[in-house]
Amino acid sequence: MKTLKQQILLSLIFIFIFHCLSYSQGSTYGGTYVASAPIVKNGVSNITISGLQISNTSGSCITLVNCSNITIQNCKLGPSSSIAVDLNNCTNITVTNCSMANVASGLHAYMGSGISFIYNDVQNVVGPYPRGQMAQFDNVSGTGNRINFNSCDNISGQSNPEDLINIYMSNGTVNDPIQANGNWLRGGGPSLTGGGMLVGDNGGSYQIVENNICVNTGHEGIQIAGGHCITIRNNKVYSQLTSVSGVGVVVAMEPIAPCSVQNNQINWTRADGLVKNLYNAAASGVVSDWGTNTYDPTLNASILPTKIIGRTKAVTTEIDSSPALNEIKIYPNPATDHITIESSQDLTIGSIAIYNIKGQKLIEQSIKAGNTDLDTHNFAKGVYIMKISSNNQQLEQRKLIIGNR
Repeated sequence: MKTLKQQILLSLIFIFIFHCLSYSQGSTYGGTYVASAPIVKNGVSNITISGLQISNTSGSCITLVNCSNITIQNCKLGPSSSIAVDLNNCTNITVTNCSMANVASGLHAYMGSGISFIYNDVQNVVGPYPRGQMAQFDNVSGTGNRINFNSCDNISGQSNPEDLINIYMSNGTVNDPIQANGNWLRGGGPSLTGGGMLVGDNGGSYQIVENNICVNTGHEGIQIAGGHCITIRNNKVYSQLTSVSGVGVVVAMEPIAPCSVQNNQINWTRADGLVKNLYNAAASGVVSDWGTNTYDPTLNASILPTKIIGRTKAVTTEIDSSPALNEIKIYPNPATDHITIESSQDLTIGSIAIYNIKGQKLIEQSIKAGNTDLDTHNFAKGVYIMKISSNNQQLEQRKLIIGNR
């Protein structure tokens, strides 16, 4: 009987977690903030900026120049007349679990490499052009460049966005392309030239845009403006008729082979009331897989939840208040050389696995009732995903941050 009750409890936990974690975009930080003046750092390395609330009516909230190995986490940024996080020639910078509102742009990264903008909430990007991005990579190059799992919501009359994600003259590598993955983007206009995602802007290479959702993002949903070795796949793109809506997915004249646009679902109504899902102006042979994209008339605004900003904080609060889930504790987090998994229940065939932000499994270890230690000293500084399973069913997923040593 006890075993049956445990199995029922674990099943209920799994269903609850699956429901909550099916929406994993945006910040999950629900703690407090400490007011701070704007931050400017030059030539600084190996620090964490955490738990701060910063606004600036005459400039950016956080400015880093020639810095490296810095994590900006759990901060509330804005209002700002300029950029929430402004990076100039920096390497290995992670911006995560931050909330930004009423800023000219959320992130602007000029030059540098290893820039990771993940799990952030951005509301009301106010521009104006050339600002107006949730996140922009500008001449960024090399490996480790990510714009993943963010939520951006722009309320008409309160915002003035351009391209919510813009990748300008930036180059990834053949083995590690620049990623724009799993973002939720909503709202655009009144700009007639802006949209959800603009990649290959003025050139660039090795960029991959996948699993994003764009809703009413302005003139277009996703555009390849130039460059080569760029892939757009498995995205959902929708717009109702608006005064600025143009085309769902666009390839301009400038890109050169090879590029791929594949398996995107689109329902885009342009300003004159006609459905205009796809437009390819590139030369013959530049774009492959064009025929795999589909018009899906069932797509509508409900492909995004009504609330996408601050939504996962509510989920985190519900999880923390659940006695069953509190039976599993993981600490310290942020960690350095180890973590401890404390479980008051015996998980049948229980295990914990840790993945990097590329989805690659780095380590897996069995866990039982009591304490289990897991060695993390070989992990590089950054953000990881922990998945706890029992009987081959995932029970819980949490973020793990490896901080400075």
